[in-house]
Amino acid sequence: MDFKAAIEAAGQWVDLAGVATVVIGALISIPLALRRRGDGSATLYRSYRQLLGRSILLGLELLVAADIIRTVAVTPTLQSVAVLAVIVVIRTFLSFSLELEITGRWPWQKERQQTPTAG
Repeated sequence: MDFKAAIEAAGQWVDLAGVATVVIGALISIPLALRRRGDGSATLYRSYRQLLGRSILLGLELLVAADIIRTVAVTPTLQSVAVLAVIVVIRTFLSFSLELEITGRWPWQKERQQTPTAG
C-alpha cells in the first residue's frame, strides 16, 4: 500500500468513526436520559437533547479531522483547501451552536460558578 492509499484509508476510518459516534451516541443517549430523568435533574427531552448534542459535537470533530487528513495529505490543491475551509467554517458554526444549546454559554465563556450563600 502506498502513502496516498494509506492516508485515504485513514481518512475513511476516521469518517466511519465520526458517523458511528453520532449513531451510537444517539442510541446510548436514550437510556442515559431515562436514568437522568429518574433523579429529577431535568426533563427527559432536555436530557436527551444535551446527551445527543454531545455525541453530535464529538462526531463533527472526527468528521472535520477526516476532511483535514484527506485534503492536506491526499489532494492538496487550492480548490480542495478552499472547500475544506468552507466545511470547517460550517462545522465550527454548528459546534458553537450546539455548545450554546447544551451548556447555555459560548465555548470561550467561563463556566458560571455558584456563590455560596452566607448563613
